[in-house]
Amino acid sequence: MAPALETPTAPLRIGLTGGIASGKSTVATLFAMRGVPVIDTDMLAREVVAPGSEGLAAVTAAFGAGILTPEGQLDRQALGRHVFQDGAARRRLEAILHPRIRERLTTRLARLRAPYALVVVPLLVETGMDRQMDAVIVVDLPESVQRDRLMARDGLSATEADARLASQATRDERCAVANYRIDNSGARDVLVHQVEQLHRRFLAAARGAPLQRGTAENE
Repeated sequence: MAPALETPTAPLRIGLTGGIASGKSTVATLFAMRGVPVIDTDMLAREVVAPGSEGLAAVTAAFGAGILTPEGQLDRQALGRHVFQDGAARRRLEAILHPRIRERLTTRLARLRAPYALVVVPLLVETGMDRQMDAVIVVDLPESVQRDRLMARDGLSATEADARLASQATRDERCAVANYRIDNSGARDVLVHQVEQLHRRFLAAARGAPLQRGTAENE
């Protein structure tokens, strides 16, 4: 049985990142099953462009009404066609979204009372948000496996998948900022074991133990 969660005044901020289709959501769910608060910045990104929001108005002004559905919601596929193969367009979108996401994240963290919170940030390296975290976990797997999973999950061609992968930080860049690495190339029970070991480590850190760099799979 996992150690009981305690309630300090402010949680440690544990960033969770990984390349597209690496399994971040699966790992986040395993932490949530242990009672850990999880804040997914993808969900915050959806909130800041909700219908009627200032964020959606700013995105529409930048990219035109063609990125809206007939119901007035953001058409993510249409927007993706604009930004995934155009670095300037992607940076313009990030300049609109990222400050609003950071503001919501700060508000959510301030409300929490837990030993630590998991903050899921797909673009953690690219946005520099690793500097806001007390520690960073990278969900890692070989790039060939990641590419195959992305194509199968999203129904993408090889060219489309490669464009998505190229729009993100490289595997080496992500691992360079990681305090901890979770290997998600194997069986689920191996993944569960890694999460459990890190969960125990973070609970200990919340009580004052040092956070040290290392992989989880060798615990």
